[in-house]
Amino acid sequence: MERTLNSIKDKKIAAVQALSGTGACRLFAAFQQRFHPNTQIYIPVPTWANHHSIWRDAGVPLKTFRYYYPESRGMDFAGLMEDIKNAPDGSFFLLHACAHNPTGVDPTEEQWREISSLIKSKVHFPFFHMAYQGLAQSYAKNMGLYGQRVGCLSVLCEDAKQAVAVKSQLQLISRPMYSNPPLHGALIVSTVLGDPELKKLWLEEVKGMADRIIGMRTTLRENLEKRGSPLPWQHITDQIGMFCYSGMTPEQVDRLTSDMAGINSGNVEYIADAIHEVTKSA
Repeated sequence: MERTLNSIKDKKIAAVQALSGTGACRLFAAFQQRFHPNTQIYIPVPTWANHHSIWRDAGVPLKTFRYYYPESRGMDFAGLMEDIKNAPDGSFFLLHACAHNPTGVDPTEEQWREISSLIKSKVHFPFFHMAYQGLAQSYAKNMGLYGQRVGCLSVLCEDAKQAVAVKSQLQLISRPMYSNPPLHGALIVSTVLGDPELKKLWLEEVKGMADRIIGMRTTLRENLEKRGSPLPWQHITDQIGMFCYSGMTPEQVDRLTSDMAGINSGNVEYIADAIHEVTKSA
């Protein structure tokens, strides 16, 4: 946090408003293709499906690195580190800052430190997609501004002079792409973050949303275990955010899709019953 604040204070960050998270990714992909034309982007397996299209359409070759380990329903950390180590020096890596989409599996703080150290030693360039900051840098999710397309692309530079140069190039790329980003949503974000009382209220609401997700995960796991499920369900509470890799088979999921839409305090026991019913003979 202190390093981030110092980077802002020293004007080392080149930031431009983008069309939500998708637009920020697309803008950076175009920047990468223009100024690092002989590089590729490494993306995790799995990842948000649109990542493939964004970098492919920008003309950037894609490669993958290991991330999810189905057997443990957790992270393939050894595979991830091996792939980062074996990539050519100076490669670009796309990382989910938090609440990985679609698995819900995030590195621990210690794992993040190891990832950071290895990326730094290999002179790789990490690109963080933060779709869920606080709940992440799109404001679609954490402020409910889906229709306003409010996002930001931030590039940490060596110094203030480089930041000015990078920002000018990002603006040149965005000009023929979408000219100017929408103003209305940006003013909403600016107003909320610029007013101490509104910001405090927003943070409380975001925490309430995050606590609800955590609570639903805990309750679902408890209800599944209470029913004597033969399967382990710890991964439900180990994972985080809006997405979850349940470990169920496609056939089991198909049996559930017609019976439920979302989890809330009123239907969580019913959902646990439904999941237990289709998995008890696994």
